[in-house]
Amino acid sequence: MILEKERKQIITFSLKMLNDNLTNGTAGNISIFNKEKQLVAISPTGIPYDLLTPQDISIVDLNGNLIEGKAPSSELEMHLIFYRNRKEINSVIHGHTKYSTAIACLQKPLPAIDYMIALTGNFEVPCAPYASYGTKELGDNCFKTMGDGKACLLANHGITTVGENIESAYNILSQVEYIANLYILSKSIGEPIILDKYEIFNMIERFKNYGNK
Repeated sequence: MILEKERKQIITFSLKMLNDNLTNGTAGNISIFNKEKQLVAISPTGIPYDLLTPQDISIVDLNGNLIEGKAPSSELEMHLIFYRNRKEINSVIHGHTKYSTAIACLQKPLPAIDYMIALTGNFEVPCAPYASYGTKELGDNCFKTMGDGKACLLANHGITTVGENIESAYNILSQVEYIANLYILSKSIGEPIILDKYEIFNMIERFKNYGNK
């Protein structure tokens, strides 16, 4: 069984995403790119997270050809576009998070009401134009809107985050959902103050060295 480590990581983080209320049912998907083998491990379509086995995890090449496992997630193209074009990215997570998706339903970006938004590499989390799930258009919209950042809302759909590893991509997903929750709560009692973009860019630079001392 190839990419055994990646398969197990996908199951671990799929269950974590479910238990942390960052998705529901079989919604959402996770992938990991193995650069050495030039293969992608991705969660399969339609199987509940708590029933996943390592053998179920789909293994595909960068052209989307199935190598092993069950049929891959319908959002495969949204994952592959990042691995083909951003060499620093090794994991992609797509979630149907409650608060981030609520903001995505407004088709507006999530602003910087908390400095931790800097983890996304941008001064806001942009929102990609709507496209039907599983389409190339959705993947293209997500990729173009995210730019060099690491998070993007998907209009009337959900959120996608990327990272150099699965831990990073998951942390960004979790932090963005927390900030989205704060934004909705603060809007209910007043008008939240948006941090200056220069402060956020300063935080982005500081985070690059965080934990290295």
